[in-house]
Amino acid sequence: MRDSLPSFSQLLERRMSRRDFLQHSGAAVLGGVVASSVLGRSAAAQDAVDSVGGQFTEISKNVSASHRVAPNHVVDVVARWGDHLISPWPFDIYKMTADEQKWRFGYNNDYIAYLPMQRGGESSSHGLLCINHEYTNAALMFPPDAYSEQKRVAIEMNAHGCSIIEVKKQSGHWSMVLDSPYARRITTHSAARFSGPARGHAHLRTLDDPEGEYPKGTLANCGGGITPWGTVLTCEENFDAYFVGRPSAGYVNYYERYGIGEKPTYAWYKYDKRFNLAHERFEPNRFGWVVEYDPYDPHAPLIKHTALGRFKHESATVHQNPDGRIIVYSGDDQASEYLYRYVSNGAYHADMTVNEARRLLEDGVLYVARFAEDGTMRWLPLVHGQGKLTAEHGFPTQAEILIYTRLAADVVGATPMDRPEDVEVHPKTGSVFVALTMNKERKEISAANERAPNLYGHIIELIAPSHALGGKDHTAEIFTWEVFLLGGNPEQSSHNASYLSPVSEQGWLANPDNLACDNSGRLWICTDGQYESIGANEGVYAADVDGSRKGSSRLFFTAPKGAEVTGPCFTPDGTTLFLSVQHPGEGSPWGAFTTTWPDLQNGVVPRPSVIAITHRKDKPVGSA
Repeated sequence: MRDSLPSFSQLLERRMSRRDFLQHSGAAVLGGVVASSVLGRSAAAQDAVDSVGGQFTEISKNVSASHRVAPNHVVDVVARWGDHLISPWPFDIYKMTADEQKWRFGYNNDYIAYLPMQRGGESSSHGLLCINHEYTNAALMFPPDAYSEQKRVAIEMNAHGCSIIEVKKQSGHWSMVLDSPYARRITTHSAARFSGPARGHAHLRTLDDPEGEYPKGTLANCGGGITPWGTVLTCEENFDAYFVGRPSAGYVNYYERYGIGEKPTYAWYKYDKRFNLAHERFEPNRFGWVVEYDPYDPHAPLIKHTALGRFKHESATVHQNPDGRIIVYSGDDQASEYLYRYVSNGAYHADMTVNEARRLLEDGVLYVARFAEDGTMRWLPLVHGQGKLTAEHGFPTQAEILIYTRLAADVVGATPMDRPEDVEVHPKTGSVFVALTMNKERKEISAANERAPNLYGHIIELIAPSHALGGKDHTAEIFTWEVFLLGGNPEQSSHNASYLSPVSEQGWLANPDNLACDNSGRLWICTDGQYESIGANEGVYAADVDGSRKGSSRLFFTAPKGAEVTGPCFTPDGTTLFLSVQHPGEGSPWGAFTTTWPDLQNGVVPRPSVIAITHRKDKPVGSA
């Protein structure tokens, strides 16, 4: 069934051919601006490109060992891997222990959520940062022969998860508040519980948890979201990398669909039996969920919401519909996987308690997207008893649909996508932007996935119909879709790149990954894969989403060599942009690092860090 489905790229080519969209990628360079000749813009419109993405002066693509940012902006390093959350104890790369790591900032920071110090408050100078730690790079963490493999594993397990830290802006600069009552680490060992229809199912039970209700820890934490009631959602993504072993007879198809049983990236299974299928065949099913935690309550348990499905969640973007229902958008971050939406059955009200509100994530309907070449897309419900989602096809109850969501999506005929990553709902237009990073494996094109292979990625815009109460109805069955940009260099015909408005020589981008919107409505785009695809460090770009400059991007920030920049997050007033800089120096051998960012000194190691970008005159980020 899956192999017969038209991919997004196939559908996109058919639609674009009919609209003659591909002509728009015929580019010319005019005064340093790459312009689509088919757009036929006036001189005034051409001049307007100088202010695309705001008034900041664009920087150049580079392969620098340090970060670079647009003029008049300042970068503060807020937290590095190994920084202690409680006291100013120094970081010593040769004296790390697992117990130490439990109270030190984790590795490879990813998604960032900023919440004002008071729940529901608006402070943009004092708040909590909630940060994911996606994975570890042992080659950059541990000096050769300094630690046994077992000790390395123990440290790695505590370097995964999340960090919650208190941060404050004083005298124009951001820093972490030590010994905050809110400071804590969430790790692979933290207590959690399941919620929703799959809780207690036989395929979630283990020797340590025979009831299948209390999973242990979280890992591979990539994207996330913030709920209207002030909690944070963290997404478990590449969980397959931690498990080893062959699935039991009868479960091979279920596990292979998630990559379980292949050679693991980590050696954890040697020291923790739960990561070995020979000991715990259902432990992999306890990961791949959206996990909720309350940063304001350090004693509250983690909640893994099974109603949102199990796959490699890249994001969990929360949006409140005009009728109060809660929407959660999520991409399954792997080549040829799917885009999902969850719709709660109940409505959120501001007077709800946190415990009342979080139940909205336990009772609702999960959908998967199917795109058509006529520019429409349909949300297909993943509900037991509908269509082929029955016992006859391997789904005896709703629980199996949620535990093995990828297989259910295969059965209903969802559209395979080019690595669906972050999803962002525009605060003004209500459009839904979806980043599709790349798909080297693609051999045929489809609607919304136009290139085969897709080396440079693209962004699509989903438009929901209007709601009777105003705004957009994100619960609707049918949306329309458009291409926002096709990444790559529009000067290179082989890239087949296209932008809706003129783009500068530095402003074109590749491999969009994470997204965020600022208060002016600009879409901020972080890349992942540019160094490989175009030979430039990863960047952060700003693009207008409507008007005469729609789709034109401008380069604002570049990461140091070997690093990925992720987790863009603005303070409520837009005067600070927080970013995660992951794995600086990745791929370089110990002692010959391509960068030692952020300290940039001899004798130190590169350290993933969270940074805060502000304007020198306290203007909104992106101003001149």
